[in-house]
Formats: sequence, structure tokens, C-alpha cells
Amino acid sequence: MRAAPPFAPHVLVVEDEPAQRALLAWNLAAEGFRVTEAATGDEAVEALDLDPPDVVLLDWMLPGPSGIEICRRLRARAGTRAIPVIMLSARAEEADRIRGLEAGADDYVVKPYAVAELMARVRAQLRRARPASAGEVLEWGDLALDAGAHRVTRSGRPLHLGPTEFRLLATFLERPGRVWTRDQLLDRVWGRQAEIDARTVDVHVGRLRKVLTAHGGDDPIRTVRGTGYAIG
Repeated sequence: MRAAPPFAPHVLVVEDEPAQRALLAWNLAAEGFRVTEAATGDEAVEALDLDPPDVVLLDWMLPGPSGIEICRRLRARAGTRAIPVIMLSARAEEADRIRGLEAGADDYVVKPYAVAELMARVRAQLRRARPASAGEVLEWGDLALDAGAHRVTRSGRPLHLGPTEFRLLATFLERPGRVWTRDQLLDRVWGRQAEIDARTVDVHVGRLRKVLTAHGGDDPIRTVRGTGYAIG
């Protein structure tokens, strides 16, 4: 199976049962997602710190910290509290569902589940977390990015962006106001495996700024000294 492109939505699968984890990873990869796997609560914590995902599929019963504990930790940290979590569990009682949701899960799926339905639930969460990946139109001020049509306009006038600048702009517009470090942008736009110097980000941000201001208007990209870049 071909590797997912760098800008592909990233799903963390936390499941201690090897066959179930492999099945989920295979189906997610077949849908075009980039997948990271974790078999224990401790591996999940490490994966979240190393490469924060766009969605987490989180088993309740895990060696080490439980899914409930991992979910609470996610919600307690500013950098991860917005990541959607789909909790997977064999616990089907209403009280268990409530406990999972109150711990911070965005969705609760009882095992055994239909893989096709679970994939649909992942896509539903991504429409909130990564709207560009779902082909939605992102707008901020007079800027509009149509991910499905791969089109950008400013004040209704088309702008012509290269693929890297398009992915950069989509990243900024998905989270207006968020300050992205160079390393975070490298991970999101180029992929963690890319052997690219972080200063390459500055070059492409400069190209993006040039296109965005080519027909007038203020530069919408804000430089945060010592940190990175943001829109808004």
C-alpha cells in the first residue's frame, strides 16, 4: 500500500490487541490517512508528544494508563485539548458511555463495530478538526480557500499558489489565530520524514506572502518572533 502524502490527515490508533490494531491501521491507510500506532497508554502519550494527530482512536482498556486517563490528559493540555477522540470499548452500558464522554471523548463506539461505520465517524470528526482535508471552503477576512477545487481567492480575485504554499495556507486557515512553529509546519506540510531545514518554511511563507499581497491588501500572515507564524 502506498504511503499517505504528508498533508494527509493523521490518525493515532491506540489499541492493545495486535490484530484489531492492524485491521484499523490498514483500513485507515486504505482511506488515505497517515497512521501512527500505539499498543499501550505510555506509547500513546509518547506518540501524542512526538507527532500530535488530527484524530485519536482510543481503546478504553490499555496496559499502563487507561483510555479514560489518556483522554483526560489530552483535555487538560492546551496543545491537545482540541484533538477529537473516538473511544472504542466493549463496555456497552449507558453509564460507561457517559463516563467515556465525560472524560472528554467526542464519540463512543462499542465493540464489535462495523469498520465502515467507524471510518465514517473518523471522517465526521475530521470535518471539524481538518476541514480542508474534507474539501470544505475555508474563509478568513477576504481570503477564501476551496480545498475541493484547489482554488484560492482574495476579494474574489483568483490567486495562483504552488502546492506547498497551498498546503501552508490551508494549515493557517484551519486554525486562525494559532501560532505554528517551524517544526510544526514542517510536520504538517512536508511530513515528519522529510529531511528539510526548518528555514525552508521561511522561504515558502515568503512566497505565500508575495502571492497574497500581489494585488494589494495587508499581509494577513503574522510573524511571532522566536516562535513561528499565524493568520489572525
